[in-house]
Amino acid sequence: MTTTIEARIAEELGVRERQVSAAVELLDGGSTVPFIARYRKEATEMLDDAQLRALEERLRYLRELEERRETILESVRGQGKLTEELAERIRAADSKARLEDIYLPYKPKRRTKAQIAREAGLEPLAEGLLADPSVQPAAAAAAFVDAAKGVADADAALEGARSILAERFGEDADLIGELRERMWEQGRLVSAVREGKEQQGAKFADYFSFSESFTELPSHRVLALLRGEKEEVLDLTLEPEAAGAQEADLPGPSWYEQAVARRFGVRDEGRPADGWLLETVRWAWRTRMLVHLGIDLRTRLRTAAEDEAVRVFAANLRDLLLAAPAGTRSTLGLDPGLRTGVKVAVIDATGKVAATDTVYPHAPQKQWDAALARLAELAEAHRVELVAIGNGTASRETDKLAGELIAARPELKLAKVMVSEAGASVYSASPYASQELPELDVSLRGAVSIARRLQDPLAELVKIDPKSIGVGQYQHDLSEVKLSRSLDAVVEDCVNGVGVDVNTASAPLLSRVSGIGSSLAENIVSHRDANGPFASREELKGVARLGPKAFEQCAGFLRIRDGADPLDASSVHPEAYPVVRTIVRTAGTDVPSLIGNAKTLRALDPADFVDGSFGLPTVTDILRELEKPGRDPRPGFRTASFKEGVEKLSDLRSGMVLEGVVTNVAAFGAFVDVGVHQDGLVHVSAMAKTFVKDPRDVVKPGDIVRVRVLEVDEARKRISLTLRLDDEAPAADTAPRQRQRPRGRDSSGDKGGTGARSSDKGGDKGGDKGRDRSRGREKGGQGRPKGSGRGPSAPAPQNSEMAEALRRAGLA
Repeated sequence: MTTTIEARIAEELGVRERQVSAAVELLDGGSTVPFIARYRKEATEMLDDAQLRALEERLRYLRELEERRETILESVRGQGKLTEELAERIRAADSKARLEDIYLPYKPKRRTKAQIAREAGLEPLAEGLLADPSVQPAAAAAAFVDAAKGVADADAALEGARSILAERFGEDADLIGELRERMWEQGRLVSAVREGKEQQGAKFADYFSFSESFTELPSHRVLALLRGEKEEVLDLTLEPEAAGAQEADLPGPSWYEQAVARRFGVRDEGRPADGWLLETVRWAWRTRMLVHLGIDLRTRLRTAAEDEAVRVFAANLRDLLLAAPAGTRSTLGLDPGLRTGVKVAVIDATGKVAATDTVYPHAPQKQWDAALARLAELAEAHRVELVAIGNGTASRETDKLAGELIAARPELKLAKVMVSEAGASVYSASPYASQELPELDVSLRGAVSIARRLQDPLAELVKIDPKSIGVGQYQHDLSEVKLSRSLDAVVEDCVNGVGVDVNTASAPLLSRVSGIGSSLAENIVSHRDANGPFASREELKGVARLGPKAFEQCAGFLRIRDGADPLDASSVHPEAYPVVRTIVRTAGTDVPSLIGNAKTLRALDPADFVDGSFGLPTVTDILRELEKPGRDPRPGFRTASFKEGVEKLSDLRSGMVLEGVVTNVAAFGAFVDVGVHQDGLVHVSAMAKTFVKDPRDVVKPGDIVRVRVLEVDEARKRISLTLRLDDEAPAADTAPRQRQRPRGRDSSGDKGGTGARSSDKGGDKGGDKGRDRSRGREKGGQGRPKGSGRGPSAPAPQNSEMAEALRRAGLA
């Protein structure tokens, strides 16, 4: 009996099949994951957004598998070779790899040596020798010599017979599956530097002589090795065994050759054809099967590495987008620069540009006092509360300027915060920025973006391609489709989880709301511009092309502050307003009086309001929302404090305890900005007293942490940090031991790629602006410490993962 797609997904997710079926029906009907997770809990029996995303991805894969299955069945049927047994095997295939293994013998292919041999009539010779090894091969082959068919002599006949058998061995689906899994479990990836590439490929030095088993290779290392090969620095070899010499040097048949021989009854019993058959097995394994499996496992390694890299990227992006907003506070944005000056933008409480300018406090102009005076003038005129400083080139110098401003004018009550400018250059030069800020020069748009990021990171960052925000690993080495799909899902979940003020939201932000695409978002903005703010959710139905289905999907996530109906400012869906009216009647009050009245609401029993349309989960959500309507799930805003006098690498000393912000998290550890132009690295081994499998279990981008400085290498711009504050700085000769590599391979470091904080930055920002920095946000707000410069610094190479971080930072 064939298992349905829904049943298979249910088993994999550990839920009931009816839950999956309900979710699939909703997805097929055009509902989005955020909508289903929030407003269709009864239908799916409380599947959350993470389960729904996994379900959606698995559904896509299994449906693609079914489509491929039907294509293969039709192909084999068209060849007249589809037997009932073969059809059953095809229908039972549970993965794309298994399906392709079964299809391989029937897959249309170019004319092979085996096919040519069959056409020459040599198949009976091949089958005869396999069936009866007591036959003398040369004597048997003599009968098949036919110059007219291209078989010149007995040796040519035997060569053709060998090609036929090799193809047969290599197309046995069950055997190939067995060999593939054995090679995955026992094999290893080996790399060596190409001759003459040592100097050119120095960044991959730790992979010049390297090997590691497939099952132990972490994502970042696989991607680094593949990049080294792509850049023609490394040669990669997939070896079937994890230890010992390469198979070619082993005496006697390998385990794999023995498995092939057993499968087809080939063994050495001293018969005339035994030697020829064993050599055919060896030849088939070496020239055909090993090559085929190597391609398969290379794909498997890349796929697994991509999946993990995408997961890390998505998780970091989620933390960045959900950083706490500073809120509706007038903000002065400073986009630092040296020669080209510091770009200045004042943003009012609603995010509108109130004033812009450029000051030149730094070399070569050195107009420090004039810059201070101008900033003070702008801050006083526009009642500025916050100063947002971009963390690129000259950020610490500009931070000092802001510090003097605060000290000189305490009555202004200013607070300064360092803000990541990753991707700001991408936004500044984008068509949307041109449309949004047409009157501003590209350079000034960056200052506007920096200020708005402090006010509301989510609202501003949705204007930028997620891949340009710079919190991923090896993003340009990843599948574009896979990465974009994952990141888009994260943005969608974050935007809908927070909710959107429909009267102030930009088109890019609205386009991420459930049921609203870019075209409909533009229509909403156009309607708002033409008719004024929306007074109720009901008015959304007047927007061009916003039909009933779109309204159903988006209405609950759109907020209308101070509108005609107070419920429109909450996450209660309009379809559930009748339930609220019933609750109001039972409570003996009105909606405005009920909202926020925790005592009255908690005295109500949700079960009393359950009916045929709305179950207990929805009613419970409604009561919770009425208690705190429109609550923001993001944490409260706070900033880190950097130690005074610690502004550059030379200011750091081993043993110092500093406060900093986690800017990025990778598989091997976390980067922390402690305000000295370079990020330090907390290796995973220095995160806790106990074993840490995933650094994200300890910290996330944006977290404010206290770290101790273990080691500083000024020459190589590397900082080693620890979260274990009682750790002592290591002596010069007591660095942690390396993990042993197979065959004594050098494992001094993994410097072969870029990515933990992706080197694939958003591009130059113009003038003195360096590349956009991949910095995270504070858990307590977008604010972060003051770091700038040319990427993260890192510690001396205590182990391979640490060295990998250095390479990724562009410092190795």
